[in-house]
Amino acid sequence: MGRLSSILFCLIFSTTAVFAYDVYKDHTQDVEARVQDLLKRMTLAEKIGQMTQIERIVANYSVIKDYYIGSIISGGGSAPEPKASVDTWQNMIDYLQAGAIVTRLQIPMIYAIDAVHGHNNVYGAVIFPHNIGLGCTRDPDLVKRIGAATALEVRATGISYFFAPCIAACRDPR
Repeated sequence: MGRLSSILFCLIFSTTAVFAYDVYKDHTQDVEARVQDLLKRMTLAEKIGQMTQIERIVANYSVIKDYYIGSIISGGGSAPEPKASVDTWQNMIDYLQAGAIVTRLQIPMIYAIDAVHGHNNVYGAVIFPHNIGLGCTRDPDLVKRIGAATALEVRATGISYFFAPCIAACRDPR
């Protein structure tokens, strides 16, 4: 009887394991298959939440968890506290990310920041001239190095996405 119970347990467990397979979590699968698998599993509320980006001021663990928020932004000087250090930023982002990870599908949120002229929301970070001023230098290599320095400082805080838009294609159509 003990052997039969063991065999039945193995059969039931292996069947359950097959049904619990999440293609979207399998990094060996191609991106299209993962996306399709995830979309099939998502509710309408989860899809809406994933397309939503909210400002840091209104973001907290519960809001992210309850509304499936896909992205948070610190825009225009929005920082966790005055003179926020790298550690302060990292702790805040980890806390907010925890709200995303406890959701049913465990989709991480994307944190974004305005870093138009450096990661100036971090105390002690390098602040560069605005893009129009950098354009006036006519030095593409300098601009590239500034971008790399900004990326390094942003990444150090745990942020993987930043806005620094500037095409600055000023034209006089006359």
